[in-house]
Amino acid sequence: MKRSDINADTVLASLEPEQKEYREAYGVDRLYFVVSAKGNKRWEFRYKRADGKWSWVGLGTYPDVSAKRAREKAADNIKLVDSGIDPVQHKQSAKKVEETNAANTFRAAAETWYARKADSGRADSTLDKMRGYLDNDILPFLGDLQLEDIHRKDCAALLATIEGRKAFNVAKKVRGWLQQIFSQAIARGLCENNPASELLAIAAPAPKTEQYPHLLEPELPDFLKAMRNSKSRIIARTAAWLTIWTASRPGMVRYAEWRDIDLETGTWTISAEKMKMRRDHVVPLPTQAVTALRELHEFTGRHKLVFPGIGEVNAVISENTINSVFNRIGYKDRIVGHGTRHTASTLLREHGWDKDHVEAQLAHKEEGVSGVYNKAAYLLQRRMMMQWYADYLEALELGTTPPERPKQ
Repeated sequence: MKRSDINADTVLASLEPEQKEYREAYGVDRLYFVVSAKGNKRWEFRYKRADGKWSWVGLGTYPDVSAKRAREKAADNIKLVDSGIDPVQHKQSAKKVEETNAANTFRAAAETWYARKADSGRADSTLDKMRGYLDNDILPFLGDLQLEDIHRKDCAALLATIEGRKAFNVAKKVRGWLQQIFSQAIARGLCENNPASELLAIAAPAPKTEQYPHLLEPELPDFLKAMRNSKSRIIARTAAWLTIWTASRPGMVRYAEWRDIDLETGTWTISAEKMKMRRDHVVPLPTQAVTALRELHEFTGRHKLVFPGIGEVNAVISENTINSVFNRIGYKDRIVGHGTRHTASTLLREHGWDKDHVEAQLAHKEEGVSGVYNKAAYLLQRRMMMQWYADYLEALELGTTPPERPKQ
């Protein structure tokens, strides 16, 4: 077979390499088929530059670029040359435009936003949820669009699809994330407007969520007296008291380990792995809690867990244990483990304790400056606050004069 017959498209794939790279004209003015010494194949177009010298511009590899597509590219380049445009320079300019467009896509902006979230100390579980919502909801809808081409109606349509499946909490999160992504893009000079703003005004109303059952201050004296007379096992009873005295999440209490509790300093350090954030959370223990834990240590001190379950060395008390303690003293459906946090928060705020100190005790993280705290945030203030709280509860139980709130 003559190499001059390569203009037959079916022959291209069978062309063999030679010791040196060779080019053959492919039946279209200045279009060449190139076979390298290693057998790689590509298309090239030959043209004369403005300075009169001949040059080459690549049109792509074969078979990625078919013979038909190569002929079309050659025809396009002929038009460029006839118009006085250098094909190589045109190709470079087009590549820069493509790179700029890629950098200005919503996907690129979202990935930058996510990377900053990952570096900010978010827990892996939280990041996994963010990643899931990005990949499953947000990016399929907006990812490939240029930032400047996204309008408020696009963001509204995305949120409507999420609200349509009754995922109102997800829609709330996504609405906030969209605003953050566009705000960062504006700050980086990638776009001028935030099309995710003002979307709260058209947000579908979410069903009202009921608060965890909890008690208010007037109800506490009888409750605390009943707790003092509780017949529940010491493990369950102490776990319930610890949620009351520290306003900790029941799950944190259930999985507490003796190695994390320093009874000498009255400090309980909950590891980052157990928290919603990547930071440890330090819980000051009032003297009442320290006394109760010392008593419990006589029973469970040989275990890893402070509150082991029955029958297995490493088993933990069930998630219903604390609620069962409350149920057995006649408070079923009136207060639950999580409700003790609301009770503490309400009472502390009503008595003038600083909101940031209360939020830090609850291990809540707020956005902005007030949300930036280290593992021992406000520890001195919280130690004072929670000791006052335990003393106040004790006074309510005994019917004595409650202590005055110390000056902070």
